[in-house]
Amino acid sequence: MARSLRHRLLPAFLALCTVCLTGCATIVIGEPRARQPAPSPGANAGEIVGADGGAVDQLAADALADLEDYWSDTFPDVFGGAFEPLQGGYFSVDPGDVDPAAFPRGVGCGSDPREVENNAFYCQSPDAPNSDSISYDRAFLAELGEGYGTFLPALVMAHEFGHAVQARVGLPRTSIATETQADCLAGSWTRWVADGEAPRSRLREPELDDLLRGYFLLRDPVGTSSAAQSAHGSYFDRVSAFQDGFDDGPEACRDDFGPERVFTQGEFQTDEEFATRGNADYGYVVEALVPSLSGVWEQAFQEIFREPFTPPDVEAFSREAPDCAREADLDLVFCPDEQLVTYDQRDLAQPAYQDIGDFAVVTAVAIPYAQAVRDQLGLSDVDPEGVRSAVCLSGWYAAKVYNGQAGLTISPGDLDESVQFLLTYGQSGTVLPAAELSGFELVDLFRSGFEEGLGACDVGA
Repeated sequence: MARSLRHRLLPAFLALCTVCLTGCATIVIGEPRARQPAPSPGANAGEIVGADGGAVDQLAADALADLEDYWSDTFPDVFGGAFEPLQGGYFSVDPGDVDPAAFPRGVGCGSDPREVENNAFYCQSPDAPNSDSISYDRAFLAELGEGYGTFLPALVMAHEFGHAVQARVGLPRTSIATETQADCLAGSWTRWVADGEAPRSRLREPELDDLLRGYFLLRDPVGTSSAAQSAHGSYFDRVSAFQDGFDDGPEACRDDFGPERVFTQGEFQTDEEFATRGNADYGYVVEALVPSLSGVWEQAFQEIFREPFTPPDVEAFSREAPDCAREADLDLVFCPDEQLVTYDQRDLAQPAYQDIGDFAVVTAVAIPYAQAVRDQLGLSDVDPEGVRSAVCLSGWYAAKVYNGQAGLTISPGDLDESVQFLLTYGQSGTVLPAAELSGFELVDLFRSGFEEGLGACDVGA
């Protein structure tokens, strides 16, 4: 929030990479089938050039074979025609221990295997060796898996395989649309795995939160232009695309990545914004937030609900909650009888500000404020249904901020901070326990409000 209240591209061929470091859905995971003997991997998946037989290569082989199965079955219905398997193969590299003899023609499109360091990419070039192939740094994928769950390397394979799908049907016009569409395609496959349909790959429900956390490492640096030649997307953009595919299937990936798709990634507009990374002072944030929330909701009540709105009081406390909230022992509270929104600044707001950023505080306070809104509409407020709706409404409010309609100015990375807050604090027993939702589901609710509006939030609008 501004103080104003505020692939790398390889020559001559297509190279698309994942890492390049420089409605209110409730997820129901299908019951995994009893593990059966794994079918034989696809022809290419079983012949990963350079593989050392370790855990990452086995996970990649399973994922690639399942991806071949999934897209062979799905592609005809979604895009028409049969899916043509990748012709150039798969390449596994440990850049710190490269045996040139293992790669006599290089890796994907003839690249030097050491160029794969900290990366994974799909490439296609009719005139280059190993065209139409996927290459990856297995050492780096192992690090990602250690920090963000063992499924993350499989997700990287799914993203790169999404680029192979694009090579067969055509690319979106921009880099950011191309990369996020590949995230969407990866999300559609991931749902298939989560539903227990994949013969080889497995995904447990708690791992979905880890996947979203892992996307934080894959976002562009905050302040990157969405029009940059190799833009991949902000954290919010990439998570949104993945969840679109997960929730709505590959048809959404086909249809929703045209010129009209909105990307939240953007550049810093002033030197001050760049210097502070878009973070206003904590005191300024909490002072500015209350009139912003009241102004947005007063207008909504006037124009949409056609009834008056009485703003609730908003107070911060430091570990010693007001009487109405003391028994609940929560850090984020709406007290209906007192029409009071209150939050623990010492245990929640200030740590969220320091660890994540100013818009984490905005997102936190917007949720109990939305419970107050539901209360004034005569709807449930502190039960699970009310909390879920409030998370969605906080996304709708964030969209108002993003569109310059809330008296606050959005900064690059602010919406990323909303995702981080929900994944970091949303499942805490002192924050949103009544919601009984995973971080993945909380982010999905927030996005529904942001992208679809009040109609997605169960308030009768």
